[in-house]
Amino acid sequence: MKPTSLIRVAALLALVVPVAAGADWPQYRGPHRDGVSADTGLLQEWPQGGPKLLWTYSDAGVGYAGPAVVGDRLYSAGGRGDAEFVFALDLKAAADGKVKEVWSTRIGPLFTWKGNSWNAGPNVTPTVDGDLVYVLGGFGDLVCVEAAGGKERWRVNLPRDLGGAVNPIGGGLEEPTPLGWGYASAPLVDGDQLVCVPGGKQGLLAALDKKTGKVLWRSKEVTDQASYSSPIAVEVGGTRQYIQVTNRGIVGVSAADGKLLWSFQRAPAYDDVVIATPVFHDNLVYSSVGFGQGCDLIKLVPGGGGITAEKVFSTKDVQSRDGGVVRVGEHLYGHSEKGGWVCQEFKSGKVVWADQEALGRGSVTFADGRLYCCAEKGGVVALVEPSPEGWKEKGRLKLPRESKQRRPSGGLWTHPVVANGHLYVRDQELVFCYDVRK
Repeated sequence: MKPTSLIRVAALLALVVPVAAGADWPQYRGPHRDGVSADTGLLQEWPQGGPKLLWTYSDAGVGYAGPAVVGDRLYSAGGRGDAEFVFALDLKAAADGKVKEVWSTRIGPLFTWKGNSWNAGPNVTPTVDGDLVYVLGGFGDLVCVEAAGGKERWRVNLPRDLGGAVNPIGGGLEEPTPLGWGYASAPLVDGDQLVCVPGGKQGLLAALDKKTGKVLWRSKEVTDQASYSSPIAVEVGGTRQYIQVTNRGIVGVSAADGKLLWSFQRAPAYDDVVIATPVFHDNLVYSSVGFGQGCDLIKLVPGGGGITAEKVFSTKDVQSRDGGVVRVGEHLYGHSEKGGWVCQEFKSGKVVWADQEALGRGSVTFADGRLYCCAEKGGVVALVEPSPEGWKEKGRLKLPRESKQRRPSGGLWTHPVVANGHLYVRDQELVFCYDVRK
């Protein structure tokens, strides 16, 4: 090749813009249930007014279920009329701004109760595993459907079939079965097992055959009522296990048979709703609860044929209500009832900074070096650089409209999702899709 040609090639290569590496979001809180997207090549700063809005879907129904995005399909769930449905949107067709629902399948009756001004419909993001989708309704209807066309494969009702019960603090529907604010623990696929949280005297957790719905085991030693937190799967000392937060504390059960491996009994117990999913890293488990409760960090120590849970700290300095926290390096980021948006040292619990003015209470997701912070009021999403030096905002957007079907005391509580170069924000019947690729 001639020198002049080499120069031209080098010049062209210098102009190449990094291409976004897309990543699916198959379940609540992402691939690893930690609120972290694997997407890369995303905008590091937004233009004035925010990124481009590609499309809006207006018939998602009521409820707080988030989007699960796999390939060219978006799956979610919502209440329409007197029933709850799981549905699929064709994202390929949505590329030109026209959103098409390709199927919907009935989950069960619409979750609600007299006097409830906070929520109605399903609370849980569907879990997608290969050609199957698992969805949980507010009344505990756990349904497996085919991803391609929505055909039902099997169903189990957690209260009726598994003796389930939800901690009823602050909620309703206490007779004959406590259901509180409705089931909200997202089903977890782990190998051939589908792990769910029925709660109650027959066992807090249940593992089902993901293809048939047949019960494989129950965690009979742990009989707490279900909280609104979702389980995570981890390995400690070579032992696969599921971690679940309850009102009494945190427990770990064996993935093989549901036997109790360890427990951390909080003193005092959480006396309000437990929502946030725990964060696991380096054999440490972090949990935080709002409404004046605080946060806890425990260390799991394997040895002597078992695992011991040791308290590292318990403090009321960070109180994450429903927006969750994400770990970036050695720090946690999220909204706290005390202090506003905070940065907290993961291993020490020290609050590095707190900012009450930047943005109202909300939820958080992390992708490609940036926090996506979604306020529960006002329809605002901020792009923030995570830094122990303080709130470093890199742009914000305002949703073009807000839900008209949301219950009067509710908020925009569905966590934002970043998948395959797009940001998805759901406010009840409305789903917004933004292009956040470079």
